[in-house]
Parts: sequence; structure tokens; C-alpha cells
Amino acid sequence: MSDSRRLSRRAALATAGLALPFIGAGRAGAADGMAGMGGETSCTGTAAGAVTPLPGPPRKLTIAWNETAVCTAAVPVAKEKGFFARHNLDIDYVNFAGATDQLLEALSTGKADGAPGMALRWLKPLQQGFDVKLVAGLHAGCMYLLAPPKSSITQLSDLRGKTVGVTDMGGPDRNFFGIRLKEIGIDPETEVQWRQYPPDLLPIALQRGDVQAITDGDPFSYLQKRQFGLVEIDSNMHGDWAHIACCVIGLRGSLIRNEPQVAIAVTRAILDAGAWLACNPDEAGRIFKPYAPKASAEDIATMIRIQGHHHQTRGGTFRDEIALYARALKDIGVFRPSFDTARYATRVTQDLFTA
Repeated sequence: MSDSRRLSRRAALATAGLALPFIGAGRAGAADGMAGMGGETSCTGTAAGAVTPLPGPPRKLTIAWNETAVCTAAVPVAKEKGFFARHNLDIDYVNFAGATDQLLEALSTGKADGAPGMALRWLKPLQQGFDVKLVAGLHAGCMYLLAPPKSSITQLSDLRGKTVGVTDMGGPDRNFFGIRLKEIGIDPETEVQWRQYPPDLLPIALQRGDVQAITDGDPFSYLQKRQFGLVEIDSNMHGDWAHIACCVIGLRGSLIRNEPQVAIAVTRAILDAGAWLACNPDEAGRIFKPYAPKASAEDIATMIRIQGHHHQTRGGTFRDEIALYARALKDIGVFRPSFDTARYATRVTQDLFTA
């Protein structure tokens, strides 16, 4: 991807004007009030807007999520810390670890109302026309490229002619590091080999020399890096990508059309919870601990600190980030060369917060 096509945080602000500020949900802790522009929140200041609960009895909704992924920590935090309750929402969780098109089908047909997910996992399946809209960027960071210590691979360019282990040939980490390789002039399809393994076998394949590097996300990457002494070669917390949301919130289209205030409430609750955990990683680690049995609460808190939970986007800035991803995916052949990425980003996103 050329520099002219790369969307940095500054370029995103220039394109979209200003990202909407974080909408605070009250001060549940000393650093709970977060207000920021351009998608970057901070743990200073006061809450930026009162919450008006939905009228009537609590509105029941179902959120589908992958409960083992630390990048979804805002979902249990939103319930535990009362972010859903203050909007008068009664949320059930469905642990969903199946194929992305099955998840999008569940949202489209009303089996679930919303879900957090990885932008680079969702964008290709969304091309099929599911009745699902992406409404906000939840945070940046959480994907890593790792190599053994003292290996010949110390930077991305060293991967030319090498083999990389992944857990999913169509996964977000496979796509992201394919994009990164393309940026530096390496064809990820012809100059790098990719092999698929279960997450627990990735470091074994690395030790055996079947692959020379591996990619995945937290909590697996963090724990494997520490256990096997692996070296981080790259991540999506480097450079401009540290200011681009990798995890997004999706809602079923019928909820947005028929109950827009409910759609706004659930989105605000998840975003507010995500902003809260960025300022309270230790408590967030304890809340998420039951979902990551192989990691300690301290481990999870460290992962949260490393990830970009300070970065949230909505409105025009979020749409521009989705367009950026679509262009990058077109560059590596996921979308056809004639694909209209700007039109696509407009179609699959929804700005809930601009009247």
C-alpha cells in the first residue's frame, strides 16, 4: 500500500472532521471519565454525557461473542460494571466460535442482536449482503507475528521465502500480516508460504522448523511468547495501525431500523465498558479471568495495557477505517481489483450518533 493510500490517524481526522468523543457512562472509578477526540480516549477529565435509560421494562438483547478472546473483554465488563444496566438493558451472552458467515447469519435472522468481532474477519463475508451493520470501532491492537529467539527473522522483510504458521487461512491475522508484507513490497501469495495449525500447535511447528514464524492474537500470542521466549517481529500496534480499530461492533440491521435508540444504547454501553477497561486494566483482568483459564488476571491486565483500548471510532472516521481495510484487502487479492471500497464501506457501516 502506498503512503498516499495509507490512512494515518491525522489523515483520518482530516478526512472525517472529528471522531465523536467518548460518551461517558458515569464515574464508576477514579479514572472512569474519559473524553477524547479523533478516536483517542484518555483517562482524564469528566464523563462526556449523561445516560438516559430506555423506557419501560429492561430491554432483553443477545450478544454473541468469542469468550476466549481478550479483545472482547468489554462484553463481560459491560455487564459486571453495570454499563448495560444503566441503559436499562438485560443482556444474554452466546459464546460463538463458529464460522463468521454463520455468525452474520445469526445476526441477520435475529438469533442474536449484536456482536464484537475483528474487522479483517468480517469484511469479506459481509460482501454477501447480510443484514448486519458495523457501528463502531471498539479498539486497536491484539494481533502478533512471532519468531524464535536468535532466528534469522528479525523484521518483516526477512519473511520472503519463509513459511508462516496461522490458525486460519482466512483469519484476520493472516490477512493483516499479508497486508503488512504487501506494504513493504513482498507478495504474500507468491513469496511467503502459509500453513494452518491449531493454536496450541503453532509453537510446536515453530520448534520443529516446519514454520519460521507464527501469527495469532491474545491470549494465545501473549502466553506463547512468554512460555517459549518468542520474539515479536510485528503487530497491529505498530505505526499507523495502532490508530486503526481492529475490533468492531456489529448489530443486526432490523434492530437499527426498528429500534434505533436500543441500538444506540447497546453500542454506547459496550464502548463505555471498553473505555473503562482501558483505564482499569487490573480490575478488568479479574472480570475476564473466568473466560481465559490459562491466563492469570495479571496476564490479562497486561494484555489489555498492550492493546489499543484507548482507540475507539464512530461516524465518518470509523467508515474511513473500514474503507482503509477494504482497500488493503483489495491490494492482497481478497477483493477484486475493480471493487469500490468507498461505496462498500458506506454500505456496511451505520452512523448511529449523528442525527
